[in-house]
Amino acid sequence: MNPDPSLQTPALRVEPALDHLRFHLPHVHLARVFGNDWFALKAEAFARFFGTPVFLISQTVVVGIWIGLNAAGLVDFDVYPFILLNLAFSLQAAYAAPLILLAQTRQADRDKAHAEADSLHREDLARASEDRQRLAAAQATQLYELLEQNTRLTELTNQLSERINLLTLEMHRHIVRDDGGTERRVEKV
Repeated sequence: MNPDPSLQTPALRVEPALDHLRFHLPHVHLARVFGNDWFALKAEAFARFFGTPVFLISQTVVVGIWIGLNAAGLVDFDVYPFILLNLAFSLQAAYAAPLILLAQTRQADRDKAHAEADSLHREDLARASEDRQRLAAAQATQLYELLEQNTRLTELTNQLSERINLLTLEMHRHIVRDDGGTERRVEKV
């Protein structure tokens, strides 16, 4: 049987398990820069791929082969001054720059949302720490009061024990005396 929650003190009330993403929920409404469809995901993946070593090495190899084949005269589709290669680089730059900027904007939005969520999380941890400190201080005060009460009760118990001991000795003396005022010896059996 669960006790009435209204009778529990706020510090001792058991809270249900909290969602670990609760600080991110206020930022769910933020729309992604690229959107949420397949094109958005592919565009961001492509923009992220531009900065990888794999892309840079593979592009260098392709350009080296392109120039090597055309300079050696093995193929004739783009002879020196490599106008088609320049056009390919211009086209690549025309699409890469906006995609990279959009990816950076999207990452900045994510970083901002994470920073705000982290800030809220730190504030929540600080509040929880203050609550624990207040509870610990209250419990320490209660413990001190209980120790003082225990000390007083122990002193009172000692005084009562001494009083009972004196009364017992006095009664014993009174009972073992005979009518003449002399003491009788009581034999132990």
